[in-house]
Amino acid sequence: MELIEHLINFFLHLDKYLLQFVATYGVWTYVLLFSVIFCETGLVITPFLPGDSLLFIAGAIASHGVLNAHVLVALLIIAAILGDTVNYWIGNRVGHKIFDRQPKWFFKQEHFDYTHRFFQRHGGKTIIIARFVPIVRTFAPFVAGVGRMNYRWFLSYNVIGAIIWVSLLTYAGYFFGNIPIIKNNLTLVIIGIIILSIMPGVIEYLRSRSN
Repeated sequence: MELIEHLINFFLHLDKYLLQFVATYGVWTYVLLFSVIFCETGLVITPFLPGDSLLFIAGAIASHGVLNAHVLVALLIIAAILGDTVNYWIGNRVGHKIFDRQPKWFFKQEHFDYTHRFFQRHGGKTIIIARFVPIVRTFAPFVAGVGRMNYRWFLSYNVIGAIIWVSLLTYAGYFFGNIPIIKNNLTLVIIGIIILSIMPGVIEYLRSRSN
């Protein structure tokens, strides 16, 4: 429970923790952000890492001049593309073995099933749509790999989705994050982003229960 409380506190005050990191480590912040986005999109065991809220907060911090917003966007687009690519090939090469051998606490079948329903409903466009849906964002490229989705089509959706996702949220933070009403209520903004990002999943779940 204590760990969960720490994680919730971290996510809700992401701006403060990231500002502290920037003040202490400077340009190494680029490496940290790159690593988080890469892991959140590239490793099926880390779907809990912040994505949408991190991009928005990073953009807001960049507006102070301590980070270059354009460099940040370019790096995080690359991180998102590489993450999905690695995740796809993991699914393609060893996906079925992971399901057969890993314990349930390590790899949750319901996450796979949940993402599979997205594919059934949206097809290849799931790779783009998933960028804005936690959990599905992490599992979509893996499921695409397991299902042997044509890699050229996957790569196209991957690049388009990464560009839209990173640019939209990071520049939104950059241009709007320091408007007084938003700046003074960043915790509420983070909560709002989290709620909006999980709404498609809630709707999909309710729809599946009604069928």
